[in-house]
Amino acid sequence: MSRNSVAVLDVRSSEVTVIVGERGVNNTFVFKASRTEPYDGYDDSTFFDTDKLADAVYHALSAVERICGERVRKLYVGVPGAFTRVVPREQVLGFPKRRTIGNRDISALFASGRERLEGYRCIRTTSMIFVTSDDRRVINPVGLTSASLSGVLSYFYCSNYFAETMEHIFSGMKIELSYLPTEYAMATYLIPSETRDEYALFLDVGYMSTSLCVMLGNGVLAHRTYFVGKGQIAAVLMNRFSVSYDVACAFLSKANLYARSNAGKTEVVVQGVPFEVDTDELVEAVKEGLDAICEAIGGFLEECSGKELDFKPLYVSGEGLADIRGALEHVSKRVSRVCEQLAPDLPYYNKPAMSSRIALVDLAYEDHRKRGFFYKLLNVFGG
Repeated sequence: MSRNSVAVLDVRSSEVTVIVGERGVNNTFVFKASRTEPYDGYDDSTFFDTDKLADAVYHALSAVERICGERVRKLYVGVPGAFTRVVPREQVLGFPKRRTIGNRDISALFASGRERLEGYRCIRTTSMIFVTSDDRRVINPVGLTSASLSGVLSYFYCSNYFAETMEHIFSGMKIELSYLPTEYAMATYLIPSETRDEYALFLDVGYMSTSLCVMLGNGVLAHRTYFVGKGQIAAVLMNRFSVSYDVACAFLSKANLYARSNAGKTEVVVQGVPFEVDTDELVEAVKEGLDAICEAIGGFLEECSGKELDFKPLYVSGEGLADIRGALEHVSKRVSRVCEQLAPDLPYYNKPAMSSRIALVDLAYEDHRKRGFFYKLLNVFGG
């Protein structure tokens, strides 16, 4: 694969995507190949069917390799919130005397707080804020003079189960795996840095799971995953109207929470068979399903309450709410907070459902660039 390209595996709660891309002009991307395959998903600790997961990954990877005409040798794997733990920690590094802070000092500060977590492996460390000995609070301390360096840091851990499952799938394929926290990638890609510097709330709604984060700077202060999403809303419709999952999803795509009047019937045709339900009952069932997501959000906001988060909007992305007309407004009303939907600012890919894969490519490319020869050389001479 080209030295400038990165390959990413995005593991969502209902599908996996393998995508290969590289950075284009004006901070855009050039995507060489992409393939998405459905699978059964996961719960709070395990995949429902690892064989079907493996099949989906194989099919997606094989299709991408055929399109690119070359083998993938390194793959960046997005770790969903269900298999991620984030540990915030404050660390202090003292110096014998005042000196100019360099990248090595930041690396030493990060390493000083890296601890073992049973059942998990550390995959990334980032900073929320740095503080120098004269109480300067900065995002990047490199080049500043100080007698010490302290930082409020975020340590990201991936469950051994998830990593070992991926390693088993790719065993014998001679592909190097590197793990990236998906929600962190999404939040830092979609929310501007100046917004995150003053705290930001991020919500990623998928088919079967929903993750919430409190962002500060380049780190995560709090992170939780709940098993509610678009699939559970469809399940409410299945039970209410005694229909199959496919029919429930078809009705869900027709629901309109905006409508001033819900009188009449809503009809769908699935595999040539027509189905019909009362529109007002459909809307009420969708709201019932959405309320489970609202309860998760409310619990998270109560747990993370503080004046810093008062009146902060909730930034929302992911495939879970995007196609349900009026869903975002319903959630906003229920949780008493402005909700703003985010998506990549890219032609064709400017959909919330595309957010995770594009954000992972962005983060993977930055990691790839920082491992390059010239970047390392510059950092040797730059401290």
